[in-house]
Amino acid sequence: MLKVIELFVFWYPAIMSVVWIAGGIVFYLSVEKNRPLPLYKTPMVSVLVPCFNEADTIENTVKRLSELSYPNYEIIVINDGSSDNTSEIVTSLISKYPRLRFIDLKENCGKANALYLGLIASKGEILLGVDSDSYVMPDALNYMVPHFTNRFNGERVGAVTGNPRVRNRSSLLAKIQLCEYSSIISLIKRTQRVWGKVMTVSGVVVAFRKRALLDAKLWDRDMITEDIGVTWKLERNFWDIRYEPRALCMMLVPETVKGLAKQRGRWASGGMEILRRHMGIFKTWKERRLFPVYMEQLLSILWSICWALMLCIIVVHLVLDHNYIQSPYIWKSLFLSTVCLVQFGVAMYLDRKYDPHLLRHSVVAVWYPFVYWYINAILVIKALPTLFKDRKNLARWSSPDRGIGTGCSVKVSEGAGVS
Repeated sequence: MLKVIELFVFWYPAIMSVVWIAGGIVFYLSVEKNRPLPLYKTPMVSVLVPCFNEADTIENTVKRLSELSYPNYEIIVINDGSSDNTSEIVTSLISKYPRLRFIDLKENCGKANALYLGLIASKGEILLGVDSDSYVMPDALNYMVPHFTNRFNGERVGAVTGNPRVRNRSSLLAKIQLCEYSSIISLIKRTQRVWGKVMTVSGVVVAFRKRALLDAKLWDRDMITEDIGVTWKLERNFWDIRYEPRALCMMLVPETVKGLAKQRGRWASGGMEILRRHMGIFKTWKERRLFPVYMEQLLSILWSICWALMLCIIVVHLVLDHNYIQSPYIWKSLFLSTVCLVQFGVAMYLDRKYDPHLLRHSVVAVWYPFVYWYINAILVIKALPTLFKDRKNLARWSSPDRGIGTGCSVKVSEGAGVS
């Protein structure tokens, strides 16, 4: 049994890296390298900005959103019971920005609930969700909207997820996440899009068709990760979800281990909630295109558990026998690290035109296997009880780690996605 676990720990990430690299290249050659879809129609878009205790960031977000080059949109800020002066700041901005509308909730009921109320108040058929500490580039909607209006298969599109870029880069941890969003998250989305289904839209920047959301019965307000939940509901209702790498969104990431652990712990719990809630996909062949996405999530959780187990076994042997050296483990670790770095190289090459300064930070990628594998394995094991319990209450949010160097941002030029 131990030999089987050892083989799985070694071969699973190696095989998946090859799959992600191949899928990313296929997506690039077949979709991304082509010219973007033309913007023939400009339907009304409602930009929803749910926020909780965002007094330090909300004004800049509203300012940036008011500079979109798309001609027909409104901005709806939903304050979800903030305990700081977020409400006062947004109220003072209404006269300054004519497109701005404001919903001021007195009780914190979670991001999904705030989005739900924003949808009710919205005028647009297309909804753009943006996190309140982030902003999209001025041309983002020009790339996202054509997916919905394309006369060939646009009616099938239920959501278009954008391309999040890390804008605070003042610490090693932030730079590692910068590389991760390119080599792991962005590359996986490309590959999953080639498969036909994606695990999740990026909650920080995603456009929805309102009719599709209503058909899928909106967001699950009891799920800790509303973006993963609504993705699966849309796809199980046979709505298409696209990935648009040209729609750039500049966001803040955690720059402390505590903040990163809190974020990734929430992601791990959300992934397990999905496995529990949607295991019924295997009952019908109609949902077969979701099978590989479900199995990938399940196997990644299993791999984290097996990896932690193998690490514990090696540590115990080292403690009991100071002369214990397993050279195969060393060579296998070096091989996996090399495969990981190759994956980083391919992904950052594909993403280079969206972020001119990306390659200069690539040297920190060598730290990624160590930081991610250790933290992720611990958090996955900690989140395991989520698989066996059903949440009954609203999934409320708390203020995340916004980074220790939020003043250090990167400039990404408008039109960076144009071939």
